[in-house]
Amino acid sequence: MDDFDRQWPLGKSTTYVSEYDPDLLCPVPRQLKRTEIGLTDALPFTGFDIWNAYELSWLDPGGKPIVALGEFQFPCNSPNLVESKSLKLYLNSLNLTRFNDLDSVQGLIRKDLSVVAETEVDVRLFLPGDFSALTFGQLPGRCIDSTPVINPVYELDPTLLSDAADPSQIVAEDLYSHLLKSNCLVTSQPDWASVLIRYHGPKISDEALLRYLISFRQHNEFHEQCVERIYCDVQKFCRPEQLTVYARYTRRGGLDINPFRSNFEEQVANVRLARQ
Repeated sequence: MDDFDRQWPLGKSTTYVSEYDPDLLCPVPRQLKRTEIGLTDALPFTGFDIWNAYELSWLDPGGKPIVALGEFQFPCNSPNLVESKSLKLYLNSLNLTRFNDLDSVQGLIRKDLSVVAETEVDVRLFLPGDFSALTFGQLPGRCIDSTPVINPVYELDPTLLSDAADPSQIVAEDLYSHLLKSNCLVTSQPDWASVLIRYHGPKISDEALLRYLISFRQHNEFHEQCVERIYCDVQKFCRPEQLTVYARYTRRGGLDINPFRSNFEEQVANVRLARQ
C-alpha cells in the first residue's frame, strides 16, 4: 500500500484550498483490503457506505454564504472508496465558490464523487429549513454491552467466534454494541462506532460476539474494511442464513461514515445516534 500512502493527504500537513478543486479527491481501491480477508470473487453481500457531511458551505450568486448538510451514499460494489481527509479538503474547496442554486452544488458533488468511486454516487443536500426533520434515533434490537467479559483481548482475533454459535437454537436477532473501536489505517487515530449485527441462524453467544468486537480495539483499518471483516468473520464462524452488519461511526473532520453490508436487506435508515 506504499504507493497509495504517498498519494493520501491523511496524516500530512495540508494547505486548505477554498475554491473548487475536484483533484483533491483521492480514490482508495476497495480490493486492497478485500483480498486480505478472502474476498477475491463475487461479494457475499450488498450494501453501501453512508457519509454524512456536517461542514458544507458555498456562496450564492451574490457572494452570500450558504450552509447545508450532505448525505452521500457510495455503493459497496464501487471499485474505489474515497479517502476521508481528501473528501473534507474537497468540500472545503467549495467555500468561496459561487453557485446558482442547490441543484447546481448537488449535481457537481454527485459528478465528482461518482468519477472517483467509478460508479454512481447518490448525493442529497439539506438546507437549514430541513434540519429539524433530521432527528436522533437508536439502533434496533438488544444491546449486549452489559454482558460480562473477563480478560478481554485488544488484538483482533476472529477465532473468538469459533464456538460462538449454537446450531441447536435457530433464532432471528438484532444485537448491537457501542464498544467497537478501531484505529485509522494511516494515522492510527481512534475510530469509535456503534455496530448492529442482525441475523437469522444458529444463536450467537453474546459474550463471544462482544469479546470479538472488543478485539478490534488496537486494529488499524478503515471503517468500511472493519465492517466487511466483521461480516466475513461472523459468516465464516457462525454461519447465519441471513446477516446484516451496520456500523455508525462518530464523526471526524465534519464527516461520519456508516457502512452497511447485508445478504438479505437492500436498505437501512440513516438514523443519527447520540454520539454522532
